[in-house]
Amino acid sequence: MYTCANCSVHACEREDHGNLPKNCPMNDMVNLEKIRQSYLEPETNRFFLNAALVEAEGYCEWPRLRETIEFCKKMGYKRVGMAFCGGLKNEAKIAADLFRKHGINLITVICKTGGYDKTEVGMTDRHKTRPGEFEPMCNPIAQAELLNGQNTEFNIVLGLCVGHDSLFMKHSNALCTVLVVKDRVLGHNPCAALYTAEFYGRKRLLPPTPVI
Repeated sequence: MYTCANCSVHACEREDHGNLPKNCPMNDMVNLEKIRQSYLEPETNRFFLNAALVEAEGYCEWPRLRETIEFCKKMGYKRVGMAFCGGLKNEAKIAADLFRKHGINLITVICKTGGYDKTEVGMTDRHKTRPGEFEPMCNPIAQAELLNGQNTEFNIVLGLCVGHDSLFMKHSNALCTVLVVKDRVLGHNPCAALYTAEFYGRKRLLPPTPVI
């Protein structure tokens, strides 16, 4: 089992690859060399190098929104899709307008497309956020298929729910990136939970202590 998150060596960040932990992935350099070769495939190579160029050019200068736009421009994308959460429709409009100013047509599909009530796919009424009312389901598969039908070259995820984003990416024909991760509690800044995990945010992250 790999445990890079708990490593204190990080030989991967140095030219000298000595002193590897026993469970370091780099102990299997034969496999890693095969993987490295995949970056030399023309389509993958172009995609990866343009991503690296955006990283270098905008390092600590461009916000992720600008990085995403510049990456699309370097790739020559003209038809970019965006699957967004209805709770962030204002943010989606701002992004769409900005992309178009850069000459990129952003094709956007909202999460509630289809307008099905959640009970139509098996959810019980009592598990709705508003029991007893019509509550449209999120429809990430439709978002992906609709963008597939528009022949988008690249797709952007803006604020889809946990798991719904996974279904969208599974069904998307085009490669995807994430512009916004939704976190209603922390103002869409999930890293704040990590920064406060051992202090103020502890109670929100750990299961309650059982009463004996």
